[in-house]
Amino acid sequence: MIRLAIRVRRAQAEVVLAELLELAPSGVEEIELDDGHVEYAVYGAPGELPNLPDLRAAAGDALVEISTSETADDWQERWREFHRPIVVRAGGWEGEGGARDVHPRGSASRRDIPDALYVRPPWEAPASDGSGTSEIVIDPGRAFGTGAHATTRMCLQLLLDLATAGLAGGPLIDLGTGSGVLAIAAARVGFAPVLALDHEVESVQAARENAAVNRAEIQVERFDLRFQTLASVGRSALLANLLLPLLLDLSRSIEERPTQLIASGLLREQADEAADAFGSALGLRERCRLHDGEWAALWLA
Repeated sequence: MIRLAIRVRRAQAEVVLAELLELAPSGVEEIELDDGHVEYAVYGAPGELPNLPDLRAAAGDALVEISTSETADDWQERWREFHRPIVVRAGGWEGEGGARDVHPRGSASRRDIPDALYVRPPWEAPASDGSGTSEIVIDPGRAFGTGAHATTRMCLQLLLDLATAGLAGGPLIDLGTGSGVLAIAAARVGFAPVLALDHEVESVQAARENAAVNRAEIQVERFDLRFQTLASVGRSALLANLLLPLLLDLSRSIEERPTQLIASGLLREQADEAADAFGSALGLRERCRLHDGEWAALWLA
């Protein structure tokens, strides 16, 4: 088995990741390095891996190094070690890192809102304490988004924050759904109906399969923000875990103001620009901001 690794500059890493997922939609291993770089790796037999010219094109100016190495045939078992369960609660989550500087307005609560979301891959054991905890099972091998990345965790937390504030009773659109984890979570905390959109065929299929496994009533459709316009957004909450350029495009293309907006996929230094764009275009005001390491997420209304 071959491990094909590409090392890139951290400041441009998320843009490179989006391009890599086009070449390897089944998943990319991510390793944060201490030297200001990020390493992405894919595994496969010779002839199954992306070719080098495509990798160089995907990395662009961010490229530092491309390397290959042989790995043991049990890599699939060891790969599972990278996907661990997470527990997310309103106002903070358990585990490594995680921002806790959130102060959502509103104190309404509902008895059917879960106290926590427990997201796990299918090979991990169910939550030991099921009381008040809603479990979501996500297969990480089919599409991006298992809950482990900081941007996804912050979106999960903000969904719980909206539910706790009594704002999770209407329709929601999850733009760029990936594995469907956020759309499934939105349905669990009380949003309905939930529409999950993604331009990747593999992601649409994975989200539908994950929804079926979790018995979540969500609709999953293929949608490309670059060429299509969202309709009837004004009656819905909108969740967009996207890169900054796509969020800026979104702010310019929406004709109706959503009831609530959760925006993530942002570096800390990009959060002000995103908030200003949605404020200028749609009159949305920032309710709170989360930070986790170098990442940020916004709740706007």
